[in-house]
Amino acid sequence: MGKSEVRIDKWLWAMRVFKTRTIATDACKKGRVSVGDGPVVKPSRTIAVGDIIKVRKPPITFTFRVKALTENRLGAKLVPDYLENLTPQSEYDLLEVVKISGFIDRQKGLGRPTKREGRELSRFTDSISDNGWDFDFDFDDDDSDEN
Repeated sequence: MGKSEVRIDKWLWAMRVFKTRTIATDACKKGRVSVGDGPVVKPSRTIAVGDIIKVRKPPITFTFRVKALTENRLGAKLVPDYLENLTPQSEYDLLEVVKISGFIDRQKGLGRPTKREGRELSRFTDSISDNGWDFDFDFDDDDSDEN
C-alpha cells in the first residue's frame, strides 16, 4: 500500500479485473482501458489513488475508482479495500439482457443440436416411420426406365 504510482496493467490484474496480466496488457493495447474521461491508455501508464478507470469488456463498460495501490494480486475478499466499483446498474442490466438474448437468438444450423432439438427430431422421424413411409430406397438396375 506504500506505493504512490503503479502501472495500470499490473493494477487491473492485481484487482482481478483481468485473469492474467497479459490479458490486461492486451486490453490496454486494444484501446479498452481509459483513465477518467481522457483517451485510452498504454499498459505502462501509471495511476494514482483517486483515479477513475473505465474498462470496456463488451458489451459493458466497468468504472472503478482507485482507493489504494498494489502490484501484488490479492484475494477476492481484499479487493474492495483497493477499488470502488462505480459501474452503473444500467450496465449490469445490459449484460443480463445480452445473456438472455444469447439463448433466444441462437442461429439454427450452427453447432450440434441441443438435447431438446434432438428429442424433437427423434419424435418427428418416429412419427414418419409409424405412418408407413418407407425411406429405404432400392436402386436396382431393373427398376430404372433409362433403357
